[in-house]
Amino acid sequence: MPVCVRLGAIGLALLARGPELQAQQSGYPDVAVQMRHVDYHVDSSIVLRIGFLRGKLQPTSPEHSPYFDEKTSFTIAIDSADVAMSPRNLGDLLNRFTFAYPGSPIHHLQLSVEKGQLKQQGTLRGISFTILGDLSLTKTGELRLHPTSVKAVGMKVGGLMKFLGLNLEKLVKVQGARGVRIEKDDFYLDPAGLLPPPLVKGVVNAAEVTDTALFLTFHPRDSSRVKELTIPNPKATNYMFYRGGVLRFGKLTMHDTDLLIVDAVPEDPFDFYLDEYNAQLVAGYSKNTADHGLITVMQDWKRTPPLPSPTKKNPRRP
Repeated sequence: MPVCVRLGAIGLALLARGPELQAQQSGYPDVAVQMRHVDYHVDSSIVLRIGFLRGKLQPTSPEHSPYFDEKTSFTIAIDSADVAMSPRNLGDLLNRFTFAYPGSPIHHLQLSVEKGQLKQQGTLRGISFTILGDLSLTKTGELRLHPTSVKAVGMKVGGLMKFLGLNLEKLVKVQGARGVRIEKDDFYLDPAGLLPPPLVKGVVNAAEVTDTALFLTFHPRDSSRVKELTIPNPKATNYMFYRGGVLRFGKLTMHDTDLLIVDAVPEDPFDFYLDEYNAQLVAGYSKNTADHGLITVMQDWKRTPPLPSPTKKNPRRP
């Protein structure tokens, strides 16, 4: 093929791929993240207790970077983490987010632990129920709750359901729920899929339930590929560290992000609420590092006074 023809074909191919190449060029890189001893609020009362987390913030669109003020702008992709949640908080999470859709059959869930088993109490289409079951982990990282006792209005119904050829899958339709499915009599929960934005990606490979908490471990098969980040202040015990890429918060944009957020009161875990991070910023202080990074000392959200309401300016007089 003559050189000019080949060049013309290449030019046409590049023109055809123009939008794709433009999207690739305008895409933003991931922002590495590391957290230690952080109580991460899903809402004002639901808390994920993060012992350690290593992962990245991934933009949800090539048109924008992760932005703290817009929780749908990024996904938290977990490489390695140790996370705990109380049974009560798990029940609140299911009530407020997972089953909070029109036509949901399940309401008023309460979760607790009884003799090593997970206990669910709630209402199914207005009928009170209690399910006691064993919790285990599937090969794909889902939590499997296998009922050993099912009661409706205080009476055991498991034997009657089998006699009538029924199971929970036939009785409970959860097509509108995120992160949960029912197969025969077993509930399957995807821990990462249960959470509201910012969405989380990661596979659980170990789970343990105690009287006070559900402990989840996220670790890749090859743990040697996950390396801890070196933080600017090695003495910090409770912190969130963001490194690389572009990160926006408020009116500020950090390129080649180097942001360490440190707990002002390290005696207990760092209490952080993304919806109220600006109030926590105002209650703390920041300083620059020699290599143009930023260290921000934040107050725990539970210790942070609310921001004053914005004052309205007086209209100009004619």
